[in-house]
Amino acid sequence: MLLKVNNISVVYSDVIQVLKGVSLNVEKGKIVSLLGSNGSGKTSTLKAISGLLKPENGKVTDGEIVFQGKGIHNQSPEAITRMGIIQVLEGRQPFKYLTIEENLRVGTAVRRDKSYRQDLEIVYHYFPALVARRRSKAGYCSGGELQMLVIGRALMAKPELLLLDEPSLGLAPLIVKEIFDIIKKINEEQGATIVLVEQNANMALQIAHYGYVMENGKIVMEGTAEDLVENPDIKEFYLGVAATGDARAYRDVKSYRRRKRWF
Repeated sequence: MLLKVNNISVVYSDVIQVLKGVSLNVEKGKIVSLLGSNGSGKTSTLKAISGLLKPENGKVTDGEIVFQGKGIHNQSPEAITRMGIIQVLEGRQPFKYLTIEENLRVGTAVRRDKSYRQDLEIVYHYFPALVARRRSKAGYCSGGELQMLVIGRALMAKPELLLLDEPSLGLAPLIVKEIFDIIKKINEEQGATIVLVEQNANMALQIAHYGYVMENGKIVMEGTAEDLVENPDIKEFYLGVAATGDARAYRDVKSYRRRKRWF
């Protein structure tokens, strides 16, 4: 097992508990998806793994996170990055005044091997839209181009584990499909291990091997992507399909009934 998150609790500012006994496993070479609504704890789970809780005054108070057999919980983000865990943050944050290619080269900063030409060509192979813009400032790119850029920059670091936070956020449906097709291709061709946080359950389960559903800081359901897609609760609450197979508005599902079903 590449990554084991074992019964962790996370607290911010020694007061606010956001994760309550979260456990998950990630096998090497697989895509694992974390599904859930806003505020369910998905991003905090990623930050607990990558060490980015620390700059936000958060910490793992219980449990452990084991990567390649070593405990990494509450270590510094720079130490965890050097181990090969790379997180692509929500919001597509480039270095705006650097060119596309300069942004991609930033991804090699954590590597001992600084030769990057071959890796650059691999990134351009997966994201051909970046080739024509390689000399342009990143600040002038569209949302879709920026998402490609930040994923490409993470690939330049040669990650052992790639953490993707909401890659579909704010993008047009056609661009979302293109991004997810590329993520799947990277997994299949490069053997990349990916943890994908996503609200778009339909797209996430199309490419994931395994999935976890989070609510209120807890894992409430897990299973293979195929099983989750067929689960009636997932269909109703995340895919917008009622038990009859008809499309259903989320507001038509009573909140008390929704909470009751998980327990």
